[in-house]
Amino acid sequence: MSELKKVLNTRGLTMIAIGACIGSGIFVTPAGTMQYLPHHGYALLAWVIGGMVAYLGAMTFAELGATFPKEGGVYVYLKNAYGDLAGFLYGWIILLIVNTGALAALGLALADFINFFLPIGIGQKSWIAIVVIWALTIVNIFGVNVSQTFASLFTGLKLAAIIMIIAVGLYHYPTVQHDIHLNLMTQIPDNLISGILLAFIGVFWSMGGWHHATYLAGEAIDPKKTVPKAMLYGTLIVTTVYVLIIFAYMILLPANEMAQSERVAGDALAAVFSSGGKIVSIIISISIFGTIGIYTMTAPRIYYAMAKDDIFFGFLAHISQKYKTPYKAMIFQAVWASILILLWGSFIKIITFVTFMDIVFMALATSSIFVFRKRNLNKNGYKLKYYPIIPIVYLIITIAFVVNTLIQMNAESWIGMAILLLGIPVYFYFRNTKKLKMSRN
Repeated sequence: MSELKKVLNTRGLTMIAIGACIGSGIFVTPAGTMQYLPHHGYALLAWVIGGMVAYLGAMTFAELGATFPKEGGVYVYLKNAYGDLAGFLYGWIILLIVNTGALAALGLALADFINFFLPIGIGQKSWIAIVVIWALTIVNIFGVNVSQTFASLFTGLKLAAIIMIIAVGLYHYPTVQHDIHLNLMTQIPDNLISGILLAFIGVFWSMGGWHHATYLAGEAIDPKKTVPKAMLYGTLIVTTVYVLIIFAYMILLPANEMAQSERVAGDALAAVFSSGGKIVSIIISISIFGTIGIYTMTAPRIYYAMAKDDIFFGFLAHISQKYKTPYKAMIFQAVWASILILLWGSFIKIITFVTFMDIVFMALATSSIFVFRKRNLNKNGYKLKYYPIIPIVYLIITIAFVVNTLIQMNAESWIGMAILLLGIPVYFYFRNTKKLKMSRN
């Protein structure tokens, strides 16, 4: 069987980590932050904490990536720490909820912004989303060199667009007409802790994606060095950019208007430019397009790794002889994302659903570092400083988020848990099939 080609460098992986984070979330979700935390200082604090949490996770994952420098990322960590069932359930959730759900929602969001320029019907939006996902899947089948160039191009474009919004906001800061409350000692919101944890739904959604660099470790040059660097650089850059652009929103919009905005970036620019809505629609369209391209490339490596272990459909391990990419896994993902688009038709409804399940498994993967340290598996790779403080702090915050979301947003959370439990009998079906196959040989 052919192996994946090792061509990804630190710059390419960093752009993939950044590009997987910066999608549509930062242009929409800061409004929700202001709803849960009606105070500029605490709203910004939620994003700073979210960035710190992501950085702590990236530092932990840097050691995990050095311990297992191969394709599959979180799936590989869970499988080696807790067994095949844990690894399978992660791939199951990534396929049925996290990645395909995000792809479906992003595709529909992109169609919505295209509708700003070209009026299209509801049914047409679904088909536009499907066509975009399939087109980008085909592009990524042509190889990671193409994907690396693609990720760098669109990540560069979206960062340039975000820098423009930041510049506009900072330019107008000296003439701002409304109050910006940054003092954390005044007007403290009620239920502050719960508000911050609920705000994390949008924060973690927008921050999510930095670990996608680990999915491509099997195609990275010197992965023990390049993958950790990419995740650390990526989280630092994304956090800095996010805090600055949210501050720009606060400069351009009063707090109540920001909290009620459905397209906060567009409303912020519209406050100073009559064509602000159109400008930001172009920005968001470029950002979403690039993020879909990255997602169609990275997650299929999980299904590929699972199929290689004979605990998923065997055809998902097939590699293109010409392009050296897991093309069948990529096509499989595109098919399921298309089905979800036809079934759902909404971006907002699935944010909590997707983020909740993603954080559950990110916390579980983070805890695997304790298992590997005990086994002393990482002898020569990157070692996490301040162990075990960093993974413990990450786990405390993420577990608090999971529990609070179960209580406050129980419908979305329990549906996710039901789908997770459904994966258990599916796993035993594949395991028994594998045993039967081995006994016959």
